[in-house]
Amino acid sequence: MADFDVLVVGGGINGVGIARDLAGRGWRVLLCERDDLAAHTSSASTKLIHGGLRYLEYREFGLVRKALQERERLLRAAPHLIHPLRFVMPHHPQMRPAWLLRLGLFLYDHLAHRELLPGSAGLDLRGHALGAPLQPQFRRGFLYSDGWVDDARLVIANAIDARERGAEILTRSPCLEARAAQGLWQARLQTPAGERRLSARLLVNATGPWAASFVEQALRDDAGLVPPARRLRLVKGSHIVVPRLYGHDHAYLLQGADGRIVFTIPYQQDFTLVGTTDLELAPQDIASGRTPGISEAEVAYLCEQVGRYFSRGIGPSEVRWSFAGVRPLLDDDAGTAAAVTRDYALDLDTGAGAPLLHVWGGKLTTYRRLAEESADRITAQLGGGQGAWTAQAPLPGADVSAWVTGAPAGPAALQALQTAVQARHPQLPAPLLRRLCLAYGGRVDRVLGDGRLGLEIAPGLFEAELRHLQREEWAVSAEDVLWRRSKLGLRCSADEAARVERWLHEPA
Repeated sequence: MADFDVLVVGGGINGVGIARDLAGRGWRVLLCERDDLAAHTSSASTKLIHGGLRYLEYREFGLVRKALQERERLLRAAPHLIHPLRFVMPHHPQMRPAWLLRLGLFLYDHLAHRELLPGSAGLDLRGHALGAPLQPQFRRGFLYSDGWVDDARLVIANAIDARERGAEILTRSPCLEARAAQGLWQARLQTPAGERRLSARLLVNATGPWAASFVEQALRDDAGLVPPARRLRLVKGSHIVVPRLYGHDHAYLLQGADGRIVFTIPYQQDFTLVGTTDLELAPQDIASGRTPGISEAEVAYLCEQVGRYFSRGIGPSEVRWSFAGVRPLLDDDAGTAAAVTRDYALDLDTGAGAPLLHVWGGKLTTYRRLAEESADRITAQLGGGQGAWTAQAPLPGADVSAWVTGAPAGPAALQALQTAVQARHPQLPAPLLRRLCLAYGGRVDRVLGDGRLGLEIAPGLFEAELRHLQREEWAVSAEDVLWRRSKLGLRCSADEAARVERWLHEPA
């Protein structure tokens, strides 16, 4: 008998989503990740849960409809991590005509059922607070809605739910080799505790940008190496974070002269996130297992796009943080990186000696749907199991009933939670409690306890939270804590980050 029904390789959003769905159906699941959860692409997104307004230009109506349906579900499933966000689209007369924008927004409003977000509207920017940060030539624009997400914490929430439903989650544990023989995968993992060997009835390749190279380097059957089934186009998207560009809480969608779009998004109260770029990479560019950082040219490009629209421009010296991620896009022979589909494909290979499911492409917004379709195919292949269940299921932290009686579902629950937490812990600073509510939702008491948080190791980061992150959320390093589990790195000095690192490695 196999040790596990399914071995999932890859701890990004697709891998943890699949592990969660399968564990909830009763399958025995182990997920292994080479680095930290969300260490790469899944923590380097533009932080949006969106339908993909610009994909309408490429007639990706099915993808946009699917993403809009998921946007509504995810706003309900994790209101502490996913929040409504209103966008301003200034009209640039030399870019897309106004009638085309109105048509696109009409479709965006009506391609899928919408309850939680307001629809689009025209906007006179002259004399309006939303037009004040812009250059005076931008006189009209449009408003529309999407969602903002803490992408890395969304991955963590799915991993926690998977574990609580019975899955085993191993980080810092690369799959060195998996060999298919006699209907099973015999895998060899390098875990922090040493080498581990295990067997599984089915293997899921959810390694994102490394999906093809993982197959080529690690998977074998009696005939030798298992060939990859598809080609990917690897596209680097880079972002910068600068001091806050404007005082209100709306985002802007800026149309570039090159046909691309750039977002400016309010970020962590005091900052603005600007992105993204589209730069094609070759497989050898990520052969080391790491993502290349942002280039000077990309920083200049993003600063230039801001300067074309806003009265106050920005320069490279104002960048407080930058990050880059590699999107694994399906190679659909599109001419430019911006035009490549953001949809996904699932390939179930039953000819390799044991079943193998490849996950190709995808986007953050549609991860739950991708996971459900993957679990459907795996369940059909293995036989038995239970049916789909995640469409209406909240993620850990979404339930605030322990704090608020009769709390509303969805985004309105967050404010009620913050009010209740502040009332119970009036001695603690409101900004700290707000951050903890956003991170942990209704489970914030697992960090706060009786309100005695211990020493403050870095600004806004106390021992009680560090213990929780270490014991419950797979945090091992200061980078895990400061840049993925939180964004407190934006407010930490190098000495303070080193203090966090030392605390994590002190004997308990």
